[in-house]
Amino acid sequence: MSRREIKKAQKIVFKLGTRLLTYANGKLNLDYMERIVRELANLKNQGKDAIIVSSGAIGAGIGRLNLNYRPKATPEKQAVAAVGQGVLIQFYEKFFAEYGQIVAQILLTREDLVNRRRYVNACNTLQTLLKFGVIPIINENDTISVDEIEFGDNDTLSALVAGLVDSDLLVILSDIDGFYTADPQKQSQAKLIPVVETITAELKEMAKGTDDALATGGMVTKLQAAEITMSCGVNCVIANGLEPGIINRIVRGEEIGTLFKAQKNYLRARKRWIAFGQLVHGAVIVDDGARKALIKEGKSLLASGITAVNADFCRGDLVAVCDQQGNEFARGLSNYSSVELQKIKGLQSEQIAAVLGEQDVREEVIHRDNLVIY
Repeated sequence: MSRREIKKAQKIVFKLGTRLLTYANGKLNLDYMERIVRELANLKNQGKDAIIVSSGAIGAGIGRLNLNYRPKATPEKQAVAAVGQGVLIQFYEKFFAEYGQIVAQILLTREDLVNRRRYVNACNTLQTLLKFGVIPIINENDTISVDEIEFGDNDTLSALVAGLVDSDLLVILSDIDGFYTADPQKQSQAKLIPVVETITAELKEMAKGTDDALATGGMVTKLQAAEITMSCGVNCVIANGLEPGIINRIVRGEEIGTLFKAQKNYLRARKRWIAFGQLVHGAVIVDDGARKALIKEGKSLLASGITAVNADFCRGDLVAVCDQQGNEFARGLSNYSSVELQKIKGLQSEQIAAVLGEQDVREEVIHRDNLVIY
């Protein structure tokens, strides 16, 4: 998709960062909220669908509780978020109502996307809200999320939502103009990269070094979000949300921010869930022959190609598939537990029954339909 083709985008996910929605003291920036709502309402009036992934709940809670620090302990963060979520949606409702728009609040946890049934239900709910002309406002349910299963940042959440609803475009708005060759606040020679077609190791290295005491994510998480959307066939723009008329300028195809182009051979719905909705529970190491069969020939993973099994996992869990150097190149849903794989690794398929019994035999460790290659 070129910049001009962005004008055709119908379903757009917008991620609004903490630095945009709150002041340095943590209180909500109501002037900014009102301005960005006006732009989004205008977009809706053009017949386009808008989904908002909004940061700011903890920041709003800090302001409402008059705290002079950002909580670090999980119980404090969750309590402050509980206060802030109500404050945040209250103002969204107020501002959008001025333009005759209806909003709906949706709080997601990682478990909602890990569980296939809940994943599909979340998708159906969002699609139905759009059919009703409602603007969904999404945030992580910080009040009940725990470290082991949290998204960690709204950049990742926005990318997963973009893939979930099969959007045409993800727009990540922050207080930086786009993706740079280095941190522009630290290096004056840093240059803006206008278009990215492939996420390389060099780009990932460039993203390091950004930090933000107020927000959770930095440029690393934004690049990770862009990588997810590109794999899902969704274009992504990272731009400065403080620029006047930023939303209209992006949607009409103006050369602003950084455009991350969607891959032509992108993942379909179920494989998106496998690749990004799930949590990895362990890993298997495979030999070069198995690696070639998976990547070049589109085969399923068999026990004969496995040389080692790492961590504990159960049948049906998502596991990483790594080469002999430990580099992950695929992941998929395992038909066997780690305990079973320790017993049958390296065996031919016809030898498995003698070890595990006839009733427990599966020809493939990971079927190709449940496997995602990177």
